[in-house]
Order: sequence, then structure tokens, then C-alpha cells
Amino acid sequence: MLLGMKQKVQSAKKRELMYWYLASRGVPKSLHCLCLKLAEEYAVNAMARSCLPPPEHVSRLADTSFNHIVLLTDNVLAASVVISSTVENAANPEKLVFHIVTDKKTYSPMHAWFATNRLKSAVVEVKGLHQYDWSQEVNDGVKQMLEIHHLICSHYYNNLKENDLEYGGEHQNFLEALSPSCLSLMNHLRIYIPELFPELNKIVFLDDDVVVQHDISSLWTLDLNGKIVGAVVDSWCGENCCPGRKYKDYLNFSHPVIPSHLDQDRCAWLSGMNIFDLEAWRRSNITTSYHKWLKLSLNSGFTLWQPGVLPPSLLAFQGHVHPIDPLWQVAGLGYCSSSAGGQILEAAAVLHFNGPAKPWLEIGSPEVRSLWSRHVNFTNSFIQKCRVLH
Repeated sequence: MLLGMKQKVQSAKKRELMYWYLASRGVPKSLHCLCLKLAEEYAVNAMARSCLPPPEHVSRLADTSFNHIVLLTDNVLAASVVISSTVENAANPEKLVFHIVTDKKTYSPMHAWFATNRLKSAVVEVKGLHQYDWSQEVNDGVKQMLEIHHLICSHYYNNLKENDLEYGGEHQNFLEALSPSCLSLMNHLRIYIPELFPELNKIVFLDDDVVVQHDISSLWTLDLNGKIVGAVVDSWCGENCCPGRKYKDYLNFSHPVIPSHLDQDRCAWLSGMNIFDLEAWRRSNITTSYHKWLKLSLNSGFTLWQPGVLPPSLLAFQGHVHPIDPLWQVAGLGYCSSSAGGQILEAAAVLHFNGPAKPWLEIGSPEVRSLWSRHVNFTNSFIQKCRVLH
């Protein structure tokens, strides 16, 4: 009887976790409404189609004396929260230049939002992928990258359906194949940031599921000691404690292709908020190495790592990461529970809601959702009409 009950509990936990991930794939009716209303506004209102940024500020887009922030997103509400929270907490918001890159279907509502909700100080650029004139080589590279990532996610998704897996951490990684970010073009496109912004030399990259709580201007003056990316590696919780997951949680160290010199118990660096030296990136072979690892994964039958954008990045950026203070970012707020206490959450410069429970979803944790939702513009007429977060 005890054994039978234990199996039922494990099965119930597995189903709960799977449903949780499946729920994260849905687009709330309110967010769908918001995009439709803004797309309509773009079509009928000339102000919603006005230039972003205005002509007098266009020169700032390539001016390296300003602080440039990049977002790759197809979520209008999330982008608005990232930008409003960053500006609100900035010591010198007039120094900020935001570059939003989105897909073709989201371009109209994204442009309409920021054209009708202009910031008094910071500059915002909204650009669609269809507006880039890339070389055939880059287009082919992006297409190949997406195809391989799609195959990796499909492989793990099919295994998840076919096998009666017991509840456990390993299989929670399999569930990442159910995450929307697994197949998201905007999520995987970050490896092409140097091609997206050829005139910039240093940028801060922010995921659309973060909220900024403190001034981040000192990131641009941070010395990366010749490295390409600055990221949180060590944890606020002390020794033998990782801010996210370890290398062994992402990579299959039993496969001979994975370098044996890598420490599998080493903490993986956090994405979500990173500072990139684009000049150093262009001098390196990071993007080429990334594609090499994707091809190796394809040839190995997709057994090198768990699905997601970070595992191949861990390998491609190996030796090019500069650790920054752990309180620059606290992550994991999109999972069932976070080990970070109230004081840590308050002290963190950036909170990252990585995981399936995004703050704009009903499955988002009420305990931490308020840290994000307080930056939603509830006075906006479209937010009210679509009953966002109601």
C-alpha cells in the first residue's frame, strides 16, 4: 500500500509539473486583446505610426556615448515593464537608448505602444526583423540554427510523451521542451546580436521576463578584463550554492564530445541580464563555435544537452565570461518557489522570472508577481479595455 501510494504521489507530481509547463505555452486572452487593439491603433492613428525615435534623436542610436540596452521580444506588455522599470530606477534616464527587435507580426502593436506612450527622457527604437537587410550567409545561419533547435526540442518532447517517466530533476529538464522559449526565434536570435547592431561596441542585454529595481548605469563602465560577456556566476547564497543550475544540469558529461576538462559541478552563468563587449565578440569565433556545437548535437542524435538556448551558449562562450556581483541579478522567480528571501529580492538590481510561471500568466506566483506588476501602466486605456492582469 505504501509503495502504491508513493507511485501515485510521484505520478501526480509529474502531471502537475507537465500541466504547469503546458499552461506556460498559452497566450492570455488579455494579452491577445492588447496586441489586436494596438495593431488596429497602428492602422488608424497616425500618431501610433510616428517615427521611433523622433528624427532629432536618431543620431543617438549609434552614439556610443549613450547607454544602449537591447531587448529581443514579441511580448508588448513585457517589453513595456522592462523599459518602464529601467527608466524609473535610472539615475540618468536621458542617457538610455533602448533597442527593441521584434518579429513581423508584433511590429505594429509594439511600435504603436511606444509611439503612444513616449518616454520623456530615454530613447526607444522598435525594429522588425523584416526591416533588416542581412547577407545570405547570415540568413542561412539563422535558418539552420532554428531548424536544429526545433529538432532538439521535438526530440525531447517526443521522448517525454512516449516514456512513463518518474518524477525527478532530470525529467524536469526534459520538460523544458514544452517551454515556449524552446522554439522562440527571438530567444535564439541573441547569438546574432553583433550582426543586429554593427555600429555598437558595448550593450546590456535584457530578457523580456525581467524587471529592473535599481540603477544599472555602472554596468557600462564595468571592466570585463578582456572577456566578451559579463554575467552572474557566483551566488548570493554562499559557497557550494549556484544562482541557477550547474553545468551537469544542462550538458551530458557521459558523451565523449563534451570536453572532459569542464567541471560539471561548476555553476552555469545566468542569462536574462548580461553586458556584452561587441567589439571583442566580433574579434572572436563565438558565433561560429555556437554553430559548430549545434551541428555536433545534430550528428550525435541530440544527446549532448538539454533543450534550450543556454546549453550551446555555455560551450561557445567557454572562457569568455567575466563574473559580476551576484546581486546584479536574482533568477528563478518563474519556478514553484525561490530560495531568495525578501531582503535578497529587494537588494537585487534585476529580477529574472525565468521558468514557466511568467508574471503575466495566471500561474505566476502571487508572492513575487507584485514586484513585476507594479510597473504595468494600468492607466492606459488599452490595458483597461483588455482587462490585463484582472
